[in-house]
Amino acid sequence: MQSIDIMIRNGKVLTMVPDNAVIERGAVAVSGDRIVEIGPEDDLDSQYQARKVIDACGGIIMPGLINVHTHAAMTCFRGLADDLPLMSWLEEHIFPAEAKLTPDIVYKGTLLACAEMILSGTTTFCDMYLYEDSVAQAVKRARMRAVVGEVLYDFPSPNYGPIEEGLKYTEALIDKWRDDPLIAIAVEPHSPYLCSPDLLRQAKAIADQNGALMVIHVSESEQEVAQVRGKYDKTPVGHLAETGILSPNLVADHCVALTQKDISLLKDFDVKVAHNPESNMKLASGIAPVPELLDNGIIVGIGTDGCASNNNLDLFQEMDTVAKLHKVHTSDPTVMDARTVVRMATIDGARVLGLEDHIGSLEPGKKADIIIIDTRRPHLIPMYNVYSHLVYAVSGHDVVTSIVNGQVLMENRVLATLDVDNVMEDVNRIAQDIVGKTGS
Repeated sequence: MQSIDIMIRNGKVLTMVPDNAVIERGAVAVSGDRIVEIGPEDDLDSQYQARKVIDACGGIIMPGLINVHTHAAMTCFRGLADDLPLMSWLEEHIFPAEAKLTPDIVYKGTLLACAEMILSGTTTFCDMYLYEDSVAQAVKRARMRAVVGEVLYDFPSPNYGPIEEGLKYTEALIDKWRDDPLIAIAVEPHSPYLCSPDLLRQAKAIADQNGALMVIHVSESEQEVAQVRGKYDKTPVGHLAETGILSPNLVADHCVALTQKDISLLKDFDVKVAHNPESNMKLASGIAPVPELLDNGIIVGIGTDGCASNNNLDLFQEMDTVAKLHKVHTSDPTVMDARTVVRMATIDGARVLGLEDHIGSLEPGKKADIIIIDTRRPHLIPMYNVYSHLVYAVSGHDVVTSIVNGQVLMENRVLATLDVDNVMEDVNRIAQDIVGKTGS
């Protein structure tokens, strides 16, 4: 028999491969950081001797979820400035609070975000924020997988100061983390309304030179669109096209207020989209035309955005919202079916981040990023359709095991890489200081 490190058995294996194969009584064999084989439990039991066996107890074994847009350290601002319009929320509350950030605050806030995501089944996330080296350090400690990038804008940053230093900081991040197995660096200008065309072109040049993703907020609200139109006489998407920014390596966050021409441009340039419905709803930014984007062949993943505008990082809850929001908005209960939404949170999320060859589905040779859901719960009985259950019934609290890169980060709801009590205590102390500094 072949020796392996981990055997996950006695579960319904949801592979998310192109034919959406589900193995009713399946198992997954893991050696090192990779999946060796997936198949019927009896077959794998006869072939492999595992150092560690994890019993899924009849639950769901599936790829870890992928949060394609968040601001992890904003856990420190959870509930700080609720029930406000986007621009008021951002300019009058969030930017002033962020001016008080330090690398230590960002590090501790990111650890809390990592704990929350591991506990709710997210194994990979894409982050845009300040002091992103501290974010990367926190991710490394938690042993999650992440794409991270320093936010760039025309005005001085509390981290790097003038934008020239911000571009240098981004290049230094790329060099520092280039060969890390869990962390990739993206180039992340904030938005068309906070970044000059020259900054956008410089950012794209850095991304292209390093084969990195470029991530940017785009058309998050009608107010933003009007602002960009007033300055450039084009929509944000049209402005990015004219500036030469649209490309297959661009992740456009939000994309709420789009014209038909915008959608055509996103399709023509194979731009990927990060859909953040709960944040958009809470800030009353609008509803992104996701069914139309999907009909046009545009790849869309799901993000939570930051905890200041959501206010949690539970991607299962976000999936439920994705499905229901578009049904009620279109008055069509058939749009955004459960299988489509699960794909958005797994393999399509991996495509958004350019990681589809490594994660997003359970296949031999791919990285072992796997979660297990305990279905022995009243709200999950009976189960007629696994996809429907995942979207409409499961919550992050039902995840019992999370594995990233072949390492068990949580088993039986117990975190292995973080002391969650200490992490929560640290952020509570930070919150007390934030309230004192902001006068909230």
